[in-house]
Parts: sequence; C-alpha cells; structure tokens
Amino acid sequence: MTMPRILLLLVIFNTLVVIGGSVFNYATLKSMQTGQAVLGIAAGNGGSETEEANSEYRFFPIEKVIVSLQGETREHYFVLDLVLQTDLETDPKKLEQIDPMVRNSVVAHLSSMSFEKLRGMPIPELQSTLERVLFDDFASKKLAMPFANVLVSKLIVQ
Repeated sequence: MTMPRILLLLVIFNTLVVIGGSVFNYATLKSMQTGQAVLGIAAGNGGSETEEANSEYRFFPIEKVIVSLQGETREHYFVLDLVLQTDLETDPKKLEQIDPMVRNSVVAHLSSMSFEKLRGMPIPELQSTLERVLFDDFASKKLAMPFANVLVSKLIVQ
C-alpha cells in the first residue's frame, strides 16, 4: 500500500513541476515580447527603456559621399555610404530635402582632415564625429533635426 502512495505523490509532484515550468516559460516569453521584466526584476529607468525598445525606426540612405584628401605622396579618395536613423513617423520627403545639406556638412568636415587621421579613425568614432558635426551644422542654421543617429554603412579608401 505504501508503493501506490509513493507513485501517486511522484505523479502529482511531476505534474506540478511541469505546470510551474510552463507558467514560468510563458511569463518569460510574454515579458520578452512586451519588454517588461519577469518576477519583479526591473531595469530601474521607470519604463523609458521599454519605450525605446518598442519604437521602430526608419533608415534613410545617403549613398556615395566622395571625399578627396591629399596624402603624403598622392591623393586619396574616401567613399562613404551613410544611413540616417529616424523615427517611423518622420516624413521621407523631409529626409530627401536634407540630403544635400548632410552631404555638404560631411564633405566639408572630412576634407579638412588629414588622410592619415581619417584612415586611422575607428568607425564608431567616425560616426560620433559626423553626428556631432551634423547636429552643430543644423543647429547653426536653426533647422530641426529629422534624424537621431548617423550610421556609416560603407567606407571605401582608395
């Protein structure tokens, strides 16, 4: 009689473990989809990270920005493809209108640098420098910034 009771207890225990594991997995997957923490483990920013995680972006390419730089022995060419990261609500026509200004700012800034300095600059540093230059240029002309970030998608040095 003790053997059937033990088996019954094992079956009940295993069933509870399976149900508990299923509930935990469901809650974990659900929280990953909504960007919330599981079991009260929170990030601490009061939900601002969840808003960022849920927002979608539009990317506007600016292709073939060509910069000519004088090197020590010869002239060098840089070809950059940039991508502007914007909110999904941003009108694509606004981005098309600022294309010449972005190109002008990038070419003006990069052509003032030496070939060795530009060639030795890591991509993240180049991106942050271009962002800063574009933000400053737009601010000096009192124009609204229709983009949030500048990404370098291609860099060719010749």
